[in-house]
Amino acid sequence: MAKTIRIGTRDSELALWQAHTVEKQLNDLGYETEVVAVKSQGDIILDKPLYELGITGIFTKTLDIAMINGQIDIAVHSMKDVPTALPHGISQAAVLQRANVLDILVYKDKLDFLSTTGTIATGSLRRQAQWLHQYPNHSVVDLRGNVNTRLQKLHDNDWNGAVFAAAGLERINIKPETFLDLEWMIPAPAQGAMVIVAMAEDEFCREAASELNDIETEVCTHIERQFLKTLEGGCTAPIGALATIIEDDILFKGALLSLDGKEKIAVEKLIPLPEWKKSGFYLAQEILNNGGMEIMQQLRRQLKIKS
Repeated sequence: MAKTIRIGTRDSELALWQAHTVEKQLNDLGYETEVVAVKSQGDIILDKPLYELGITGIFTKTLDIAMINGQIDIAVHSMKDVPTALPHGISQAAVLQRANVLDILVYKDKLDFLSTTGTIATGSLRRQAQWLHQYPNHSVVDLRGNVNTRLQKLHDNDWNGAVFAAAGLERINIKPETFLDLEWMIPAPAQGAMVIVAMAEDEFCREAASELNDIETEVCTHIERQFLKTLEGGCTAPIGALATIIEDDILFKGALLSLDGKEKIAVEKLIPLPEWKKSGFYLAQEILNNGGMEIMQQLRRQLKIKS
């Protein structure tokens, strides 16, 4: 009898959409599957900012434990939520073709406030810092929860707008008409990409998942996550990175900011495609040597991130 691949996922609408997308693609290849939904600590604790919870893998820890305990065979994640160092015994099995990488502003009525003062909601320090860098007269308030919850909170409060990843809203078809593409905002490393992880020793599931791997997305997210890891930022630090393949080159844009957005160190480079494996490391070193080390030390003091 063929093995049924148990696909672990968080139980939010978006996470379930991602798991069922993987399920369909595996079914199309002839694999038997079952989706297993698990509630994560990151979804339960909504009254604290992410960085106060003390772990970078807040949205992945529950599924990691379920996989190690043998309750699920693979897990599907938004790749930007996955820590750069996977737990011992768990390996990256596939990165799916990337969706929209952009952040978007979902706003209430009009955009007049952009030229004056306003209040924007986001739970991401990266979005907060970049917003305050672009709009220093604005204030930013914390916003937590899954995408549906965050849209409802925006509706219920007197904020001018909130920042979302376009991909999440597009995947479950809830992107409002009142949105603005934030092309100036550098996305989170691996934003818009979905990743499948499996136990390193589970050859059957790793091979099955690998059939869904998109090499171009794998290369670009590798560079972005290597950049993040070298800067020693958890997924909470104000770090943006985006790699895009253009013919035989990779265009990379990256930035590290202070929490208040006043300090920003950015890098933008065209890298020859064959040099992709180590490029994230070298690009991060450039940031660190250009004042980034001081910003990271300041961030650690402010967020109590252990070095």
